Amino acid sequence: MKNYSALIVDDHPMISEACKMAFLKISSINKTIKFNIDIAYDCDSAIKIINKSKKLNIALLDIKIPPSKDYEFLTGEDLGKLIKKKFPRTKIIILTTYNDSFVIKNILKNINPKSLLIKNDINSEELVLAINKVIKNQSYYSKSVLEIMQDKISTTYLFDKKDRRILYETSLITTNKEISDIIGLTTNEFYNRKRKLYNIFGIKNRNDKKLLLEAKNKGFI
Repeated sequence: MKNYSALIVDDHPMISEACKMAFLKISSINKTIKFNIDIAYDCDSAIKIINKSKKLNIALLDIKIPPSKDYEFLTGEDLGKLIKKKFPRTKIIILTTYNDSFVIKNILKNINPKSLLIKNDINSEELVLAINKVIKNQSYYSKSVLEIMQDKISTTYLFDKKDRRILYETSLITTNKEISDIIGLTTNEFYNRKRKLYNIFGIKNRNDKKLLLEAKNKGFI
């Protein structure tokens, strides 16, 4: 019997349950595999599980989840980075509703998950297939992800935690000076980053309302 420690992080209970059932289906078919499954619905509960875990074989993460109370972790992508730091051998599966090219390419560059699935692409059978592939140390990407990966247009700018924090704090109507102090940036560093954000999202005239709307549509806040 091989025991796998698995973590599911998704703020929608129905999705979390569907993921759990996928793991259980695999173990029901293959009696030599058993999954010890933890489920979290936000960053804080996921961090507690990660920190208390002695091992973590598989992590299935949604990108858009409630942030931690200290705002140090804003998305499932941040959790993925924490997991890779603490458990370098953990196989990460990203499950998301966002299929924007910029978003997907940033996930691939930042996390390099073993599997990346667009929720609208897959059904329960394909989720089982993806988990089985990952267990065998094989990669698996859903249809839309494969199409984006084949796109020759490169994503030259890599989003990081500070960029997400700028967007998040801006959405709370925090002043630019307060945001730069919170994140620990000089005034020039802050405005350089924000200028790049306007350019990335195609926002003219430095319109924060349009910036936030575009960032939200693409799943960055």
